[in-house]
Amino acid sequence: MPLIKLMNVTKRFGKITALDHINLSIENGEYLCILGQTGAGKTTLLRIIAGLLEPDEGDVYIEGKRVNKVPPEERNAVYMFQQFALFPHMNVWENVSFGPVIKNWSKDRVKNVTSEVLEMVRLAERKNAFPHELSGGMQQRVALARGIASGAKILLLDEPLGALDARLRVDLRTQLRKLVKDQGLTAVHVTHDQEEALMTADRIVILRSGRIEQVGTPHEIYSKPQSIFVTSFVGGSNFLEGTVVEVNSSGSVVDLRGGLRIKVADTSRNIGERVVVAVRLEDVSIGTMEKLGENNLKGVIESTVFVGGSIEYQIRLKNHAVISSRILFSDTFKDFKPGEAVVISFHPERCYVFPYPRAGLLKEIEAI
Repeated sequence: MPLIKLMNVTKRFGKITALDHINLSIENGEYLCILGQTGAGKTTLLRIIAGLLEPDEGDVYIEGKRVNKVPPEERNAVYMFQQFALFPHMNVWENVSFGPVIKNWSKDRVKNVTSEVLEMVRLAERKNAFPHELSGGMQQRVALARGIASGAKILLLDEPLGALDARLRVDLRTQLRKLVKDQGLTAVHVTHDQEEALMTADRIVILRSGRIEQVGTPHEIYSKPQSIFVTSFVGGSNFLEGTVVEVNSSGSVVDLRGGLRIKVADTSRNIGERVVVAVRLEDVSIGTMEKLGENNLKGVIESTVFVGGSIEYQIRLKNHAVISSRILFSDTFKDFKPGEAVVISFHPERCYVFPYPRAGLLKEIEAI
């Protein structure tokens, strides 16, 4: 039995439908990330699970019990806000022990649990410090410790790393997941950061305009996207518009504008059908000569962008379309300069093929 189950959950704010018939099951001990851009409905969904909002339609179940009218404090869940919501007049110890104290646990039990949790998040030496004396990362860990100490089985995390600087966010991702797993908790983690979701989640829910676009493991979401939107939102891709002109047992041939043609492994489309072919940036290689047996398209380097340990090239093809390629730095790395003539290549099996959207490609890529 799933620990949390949502059935046809819908929530409206006036004329805006924030959630539209959401069906979702979350298993006991699972670390689930809800990923989407601003306005997708992520926080609304989390607040409905927490009991801070009631759905207009549908049902929420926790441990097999319908909890639509059950108050937040009786749901065995703790909601962790982005800004941590620590009590400023209480020190670290008092903040973390607050839940056990108000539940009338014995003094020994409060002491033991609080000590254990502070050791776990490596803040035992700062137990007498007040929130304003702590860094953002320490405040985040205090808030997490308070949630764990409360005895709740479910952690509801609303952009828990969003207020931290970039370096600290990266450091705390693995710590957060480890703490949840070590304690046998269930976490529902809302974020707009795709890298954060890919690094921490057992499964990811892609939410778009109040609807679930796809649910799957990080590997499934990245390597088997089910829509143009997911392909664009998670990882980023090049999109080539064309028409299928040939289908055989080994794949299909797609005619692009300007007389260019490419081969794809997909055989599910019909001759004459308009399609969008997506190719991940890292699957596009660059050279000065054509490669045997792969799609080879001639172009010119238009611009370059350095991205940490890699460099992204924008290449303008002969049909004036622009393709991006992400190349990792290595001992064999060859740098290309703007204006240099090159040949880009990508394997037919690394192409994702989608039917051309009725509203157009740009509209389909939009988040909201």
